[in-house]
Amino acid sequence: MTDATPMTHRKILEALSGILLALLVAILSSTIVANALPTILADLKGNQTQYTWVITSTLLASTATTPIWGKLADLFSKKLLFQIAITIFTIGSVLSGFAQDMEQLIGFRVVQGLGMGGVQALAQVIIGAMVSPRERGRYSGYTGAVMAAATVGGPLVGGFIVDTPGLGWRWTFFITVPLAVLALGVLAKTLKLPTVRKDVKIDYAGAFLITGGVSLVLMWVSFAGRDFGWISPETLAYLAGAAAALVAAYFVERRASSPVVPLRLFKHRTLSLAVLGSVAVGTSMFGASVFLGQYFQLSRGFSPTKAGLLTLPLVAGLTIASTISGQLISKYGKWKNFLVSGAVVLVVGLGLLGTIDHETNLVLMGAYMLLTGVGLGLTMQNLVLAVQNDVSMADLGAASSTVTFFRSLGGTAGVAVLGSVLASQVSTKIAAGLPPGTPAGTGGGTLDLVHLPGPIQALVRGAYGDAMATLFLIAAVAAVVTVVAVVMIKEVPLRTSMDIPQPVVGSPTGEAPVHLPVDADLRNVDNSTPGVDNSLLHVGDRR
Repeated sequence: MTDATPMTHRKILEALSGILLALLVAILSSTIVANALPTILADLKGNQTQYTWVITSTLLASTATTPIWGKLADLFSKKLLFQIAITIFTIGSVLSGFAQDMEQLIGFRVVQGLGMGGVQALAQVIIGAMVSPRERGRYSGYTGAVMAAATVGGPLVGGFIVDTPGLGWRWTFFITVPLAVLALGVLAKTLKLPTVRKDVKIDYAGAFLITGGVSLVLMWVSFAGRDFGWISPETLAYLAGAAAALVAAYFVERRASSPVVPLRLFKHRTLSLAVLGSVAVGTSMFGASVFLGQYFQLSRGFSPTKAGLLTLPLVAGLTIASTISGQLISKYGKWKNFLVSGAVVLVVGLGLLGTIDHETNLVLMGAYMLLTGVGLGLTMQNLVLAVQNDVSMADLGAASSTVTFFRSLGGTAGVAVLGSVLASQVSTKIAAGLPPGTPAGTGGGTLDLVHLPGPIQALVRGAYGDAMATLFLIAAVAAVVTVVAVVMIKEVPLRTSMDIPQPVVGSPTGEAPVHLPVDADLRNVDNSTPGVDNSLLHVGDRR
C-alpha cells in the first residue's frame, strides 16, 4: 500500500519555508509600490485614477484567476502549478520595472497579478495537503504572519527603496525577482508531494465565463463614479454583461463533470458564511495598506520610508494576533472565539480610524492601527482554516481558493470603490476651500504636491487627510457583515485526520476508513485491504 506516513514537523517546516517565501514575494509585490506610487506617478505623469489602477489591476487579475488555480490544484501537480505561478509572477515583475508610461505599468501589473493569484491560492492548498486541520492552525499562524508582514511591511520596503540614492522606484519591482528565484530553488528541494494520476477534463467554458463575469464587475466598480455615473448607460452595459456571463457560468458549472467552482460546496454552511465574511476582511486588509501610506505621505508630508514606519503598528497587531491564535487553536482545537473576537476588534479599529483627520495625534493613529491589525490577524487565516476543516481532501483546492477568491474580490472592489470615494471627496473639499476666481481643477488632479503653491499645497494635504476618515468608516460598516457571518458559523472541532472520516459501508465494526495522502497514486492499492473504504479511493476522480 502507498506510504501514508505523515510528514514530520521538520519536513513540514522545510517545505513551508519555500511556500512562505513565495507567498511573501507575491503579496509584497502588491503592496511594495504603495509608498512608492506618489513618486512613480510624478515621474510617469500619472493621476489619482491611475494611482488606484496600479493596485487594482494586479488585484483584479489575481482575483479573477484564483478559482481556476484552485481547481487546477485538484487535478494536477500542486508543486508544478506553484512553480508556474511563481515564474509568471517573476516575468511580470521584470516587465513592470522597465515600464515607460502608466499604461505599460498597469498592463505589466496584470501579468504580475496572474502569477500572484496562483501563489496565494496554491499556498493554502499545499499547506492543507501536508497537515491535518488540528495541526494546520499551528502553521496558519506562520502564514498569517508572513501575509501581514508583506501586506503592510511592503510599503515600508518600497519607501526605503525610493528614498535610497542609486535605487529609485523601479527597484520596487526588481527586488522581488531574486526572492522569487530563491523560492523556486527552495521549493524544488524541499516540497515533496506525490503526483496525482487521473483522467482530467478541464472546464474551459466555466473558467472563461467566471473570469469574464468577475472582471466586468470589478471594472465597473473601478470606473463608475469617475469615468461615468453609477446610474448610466455604461453602468447598465457592464452589469448586463457581467450578469449574462455569471448566469451562463452557473448553468455550465451545474453540468460540468469537473467544474471550476463546484456549486455543491456552497451547501456547506461554513464555506458560505466564510465567503461572506472574507469580502470585508479583504477590503480592510488591502484598503488599509494602500490608503494609509497615501495618508501619511500626502496629508502629513512624511517621506515614503517614514510613512512605512508609521504603519508598523498594523503589522505588529496582525503578526502577533495571527501567530498566537494559530498556536492556541492547534493546542485546543477550537477556533470560533478567535474569529468572533477578531471580527469585533476589526470593526472597532476601523471605526476609530474613521475619526481621523489631517491633524490626528500619531500615537492615537498607532493605537487605532494596532487594533485593526489584531482584528485582521484573528480573522484572515482562521476563516480559511474553518473551511478546510469542513470539506474533504478532494475539494480542498476548490474550497480554499473560493475563500481566497472572495477575500481578494473584497480587496479589489474595496480599493476601487474607496479610491473612487477618495478622489470625489478630495475634489469636493479642494473646490470648497479655493478662493473665489481660482481656476477649476487647481491642485485636484496631481499627486506631485511639492510644486504647488504653499496655500494650495496646505489645502490639498488637508483635503486628503480629512477625506480618509470616510474610507475607513465605509470599511467599518462592511466589517459588520464579517461579525454577523462568523457569529452564525457553527464550530466544528478541528479534526486530526487528513480527510473527513466516514463510516465504512457494510463494515461490521463501523470503523472509519484508512485515509491515504491526497496526492497518492491509488491505482495499485489492494481494494480488499481491511478497513479501507473503496468508495473513497478515487474520490478525486468523482464527477
